[in-house]
Amino acid sequence: MDIKTLFPVILRAYDPAWPQWFAEEKARLEQLIGGEHIARISHYGSTAVPGLLAKPTVDILLEIHPGIDMGKLKTALPHPEYIRMTDEDRADVPPERLMFVKGYTERGFAEKVYHIHVRYAGEWDELLFRDYLIAYPETAAEYAALKRSLLVKFEYDRDGYTAAKGAFIREYTARARQVNKERKKQ
Repeated sequence: MDIKTLFPVILRAYDPAWPQWFAEEKARLEQLIGGEHIARISHYGSTAVPGLLAKPTVDILLEIHPGIDMGKLKTALPHPEYIRMTDEDRADVPPERLMFVKGYTERGFAEKVYHIHVRYAGEWDELLFRDYLIAYPETAAEYAALKRSLLVKFEYDRDGYTAAKGAFIREYTARARQVNKERKKQ
C-alpha cells in the first residue's frame, strides 16, 4: 500500500481528550528520559488550541538541557513504539534535528498519534504561534478555514499540506513575536 494512502491528512473537530493524551505522553517521556534531562515539555500545534480543527496528532516539543548524551536519548525511546525520523546515528547530532513519531503502524494510524520534536531549551516559534491562536480566536478561525481549503488539494500529500500553511504560520508567528516584544516593554 502507498504510504500517502496509509497516512493521509485527516482533519477533525477539536477533541477535549487531546490535552489528556499530551499529559499521558508527557509522563511517559519523563519516565523514559528522566526528568533531570528535560528542561520543558510542551503541547503545541492545533491540538493544543481549544476549539481548533486539527489533524488528530499531538505535537510535543521536548526541550532538553545542553550536555545530554544524545545517544542515550535516542535509545531511551524504544523502537518500534517510537520511530526516529532522522537517519543519523551519530551521538553528536544536534537535538533540533531529532524527531520521533508514535502511533504509526503497518495498517495506518493508531488511535493516539504523536510527533515529538527534540530541541535544546529556548524560545520556539511553534509555542508563539500556539499562544497567538489561543489569544486571538478570529485568527484561529482563519487558520481552520485555510486548513479545510488545503485538505481538498493535499489530502494525500502531508508535506505539501504543511508547506502550504507556511506563509500563514510565518505571518502570525511574526505578529506573536511583535506582541511579546510590546508586552515586555510595558
